[in-house]
Amino acid sequence: MKSFITAAALLAATVSADLCQEGVEDTNGNFFCQKVNAITYTGVGHDGSYNKITSMDPTTGACSSAPYGYSGSLSPLDEEVSIHLRGPMLLKQFAVYMPHNSSTSPPPASKARRHVHDKRHGHAHAHMHKERNAEEEKRALGDIVSALIDGKWQTWANNYNGGAAAAAAPAVETGAPAAAPAPAPAPAPAPAPAPAPAPAPAPAPAPAPAAAPAAAAVEPVANRVGSGSSSSDSGEKSDPADATGNWARQAYYNSEAGIAAGLVFLNHQGGDGSGTWDMTYGNSLSYASKDGTAGAPSPQILADTTLASSTEIVIMTDQPCTDGSCGYTRPDTVAHHGFDGPSKAFFFEFGMPDDGQGGASEYDAVNMPAIWMLNAQIPLTLQYGDPKCSCWTTGCGEFDVFEVLAAGDTRCKSTLHGNVAGGDSDYFERPTNGTIKAALLLFDDNIHIKILDDSTEFGPNMGTTFLKEMAADTMEDSVEKLVSLFKLGG
Repeated sequence: MKSFITAAALLAATVSADLCQEGVEDTNGNFFCQKVNAITYTGVGHDGSYNKITSMDPTTGACSSAPYGYSGSLSPLDEEVSIHLRGPMLLKQFAVYMPHNSSTSPPPASKARRHVHDKRHGHAHAHMHKERNAEEEKRALGDIVSALIDGKWQTWANNYNGGAAAAAAPAVETGAPAAAPAPAPAPAPAPAPAPAPAPAPAPAPAPAPAAAPAAAAVEPVANRVGSGSSSSDSGEKSDPADATGNWARQAYYNSEAGIAAGLVFLNHQGGDGSGTWDMTYGNSLSYASKDGTAGAPSPQILADTTLASSTEIVIMTDQPCTDGSCGYTRPDTVAHHGFDGPSKAFFFEFGMPDDGQGGASEYDAVNMPAIWMLNAQIPLTLQYGDPKCSCWTTGCGEFDVFEVLAAGDTRCKSTLHGNVAGGDSDYFERPTNGTIKAALLLFDDNIHIKILDDSTEFGPNMGTTFLKEMAADTMEDSVEKLVSLFKLGG
């Protein structure tokens, strides 16, 4: 997350001053107006181009790139994105929803997309800081499905035919029933984000999936909805072809239940169990250990524990990049697809405890937790290092959702980075005691962030009405409702 906003970008972005008229505070160059419960960025998508990385040479350090055009709603963040977390943070639940006709499964390599043409995050804040013709895929009848459940990869054949006979009961409009927790796995060490000073041993190959369990043991979620059972019971993704029109859950994590389905936890510890390390680019992505502080040879479920200060976790889908399906990626890195599409929603239950530490400088991300989103090409090539080896500097996209800008601060800012950029001066209160639930909704060319009621459930489907009401309720400044609106592009 770099803190760099060009003069042109500042001129392009217009800040709604309504809530700032109530008062503003300048803290080391960061402006804070009012505490709010919701922030919306409008007019996010635009036409433009960035330089897509096409090669990286670990011997010479040379990187090459080519101009890549984009257009359309929410572009370029309609492309695959990764979710990043920095400690101190406790992540209790995480869920990803997409419209029923969407899927996070990778498109075939032959159906490549066609577009029109620093380190606290790795890019510049005070935290270290399409047109598409790709065919959408669904897991069809008879396809093999895999999920990480209780620390073991489970594999089974999809025997759900889309509800031909007994249709699934309609999902509850505010989300499905709460998950029935499964036994929590024993915690294991997790990877840390800092590059290692010397080469680590070569990564061990990821293990093959476990033998397929009996069909009754891991039955597809859509077959069980009518019985009142939640998909959270086993953590599987709900079937994308939801007949109700609601948004289907594509990925889910529950720390207490020990469930991770449809996603993987990565970090920047390449060379420690997985991924790679070299003198030129440092650490690549790796599978994260359970506490986030080390690498691992295979996917692990993040433990029910607080990530330490400065520890970074990257969340991507469980779909590995194969045969160039993710475009160019750093050689020998751990590479998975990001979360794709112009309409997607991310739900979080998290806390950001204050560990009492103070940073040595404003560039030391100690006690500065953050949640942010990157164009997935950034971590798949080089998130931290030579800017010529990352599309970040040319505008492929980043959005900071909840970011603490100074050690121990109790305020979280949001900022959009890219060829159109800007940041709302209103802020969210940092959840230092306990946890909160929040949603990040990308929809209809707008980005909505909203603090949710504690009773909100991250069930197998999320009601379309619930999501549309959330968007509608956050489309204008309101001191009474604690809503801030930030208009981009004039």
